[in-house]
Amino acid sequence: MTDIEIVPSQHHLGGVDRLGPPVGGPAQELIDSGFYLENFDAPLLHAGLNLADIAHVIDLHERRVIPTDATRQLLSTLLVAARTRAEEFPYDPAYGEPYNSRERHFTAQIGDVAGWLHAGRPRREAVRIALRLNIRSGLEELVESAAELAKAIAELAGANTRTWLPDQTYLQHAQPSTFGHYLVSWAYPVLRDADRLLETMAWINTSPGGAGCVNGSRLLAERGRVAELLGFDGVIEHTRDAMWQIDGLIAALSNASSLLTTQSKLAEDLEIWASNEFDYVTLADGYSRSSVLMPQKRNPYALSIIRGASGTLIGRLSGFLAVSKSPSARSDNLIYAYGEIPRAIDLALRTTRLTTGVIRTLTVNKAKMWAALESGFSQATDLAEFIMQTCGVDYRTAYQVVGIAVRQASREGLRGIDLDGARLDAAAREHAPTLSLGLAETDLTEILDPRKIVETRTLAGGAAPEVVAAMAAGCLDQSRALHSRAHSRREAIAAAELELIHRAEAIVNEGSR
Repeated sequence: MTDIEIVPSQHHLGGVDRLGPPVGGPAQELIDSGFYLENFDAPLLHAGLNLADIAHVIDLHERRVIPTDATRQLLSTLLVAARTRAEEFPYDPAYGEPYNSRERHFTAQIGDVAGWLHAGRPRREAVRIALRLNIRSGLEELVESAAELAKAIAELAGANTRTWLPDQTYLQHAQPSTFGHYLVSWAYPVLRDADRLLETMAWINTSPGGAGCVNGSRLLAERGRVAELLGFDGVIEHTRDAMWQIDGLIAALSNASSLLTTQSKLAEDLEIWASNEFDYVTLADGYSRSSVLMPQKRNPYALSIIRGASGTLIGRLSGFLAVSKSPSARSDNLIYAYGEIPRAIDLALRTTRLTTGVIRTLTVNKAKMWAALESGFSQATDLAEFIMQTCGVDYRTAYQVVGIAVRQASREGLRGIDLDGARLDAAAREHAPTLSLGLAETDLTEILDPRKIVETRTLAGGAAPEVVAAMAAGCLDQSRALHSRAHSRREAIAAAELELIHRAEAIVNEGSR
């Protein structure tokens, strides 16, 4: 029989330990970087960590995994932590991650009883739950605020269905429209962004509880109890998916970025329109700022904040995507998520509320808008279509004729409403000597009146006042329904969290009878 040579494990070659917990404390550089970062973000997760721990202990208690006395000591300690402000809790990077700080603090109070908290659950599970609790609260508030913004836009649009405006492309007069038609075009994307945020909630508001590290826990027969206690809609089905996938976090950040991008575009328009050169709108004093040097200046400061916040969220989305490309079952993508995602949602919330305030207090300078519309040539498209239909020429020819007439009239300091049939006949002959339109005696008053042009836009989505009024009313109804949905969900979540605290208190109080 051949002897088999036993080769020592590679883990022990050279006397180097590669298995088991590290011996000794963490390096100072690790404390000053990684642990500092995670503890800096701990206040964002503090409330969620307390709720996650309480739910876990109650679940284990109901399964008779933890002795009753230990359950009451643990819950009593956790209830104190839940009533402690995050800033007052002893999170300290010198002790490692926030979860380690919590363990050290609890052990100092109740000794080894604190060790029951680890039964069937790694630290990351508690933090994953805490992150979701934070984000779901922020998302519901953000959806409510987005609904308020859509409502403010729709109300202002409904009040300006006959505020005549030269709509623009490339900052050039395009066609006659109204300020109401312009405004309501912003309500729709805000409502869509809010809907997408609610859809994201379907992923956020599911529980990773009971997932263990990757394959669950033998201590739990099922995972629904923690989800129920915390007010989640259900559990993430696959345990490894529950612990490590972050596509829902990317979706939340992306949808929040989209919401702010919509606001940024509106803010940039309003900044231009608030200038002396346009003077279409005036920001309320509370959303403006003066120059310390130039007494005449009135800066639309709030609009700069909105635009900058949008850029910041785009940067955070790009940065998080870059971090998220790491291999599976790595902590780096989630370590950065703990701070980045809640702060991004909070920035989106504050910015959306700011934009709503700007819209609600905006002064619309109707006379300036009408003067700009009346002084230009935005009726040129309708005039070309009239020539095409009346004179039997193709649209391209009619386009060329109107273009020549507009060029000549602008040289003479005239306006679009000053064009007449004789000028158009002359323009036709300049374009083609044999072309005769016969418009010299034609009354073009209604064709050239921008208000009459707008009133013809009765097709779906058009600028006719009655169409805009209907769209504004529809957006108003959608915003109210959206706000109601989000508010109801937020109340249900708050009720579940409060009930969890009451359940923990009841278990503790049972021991004092």
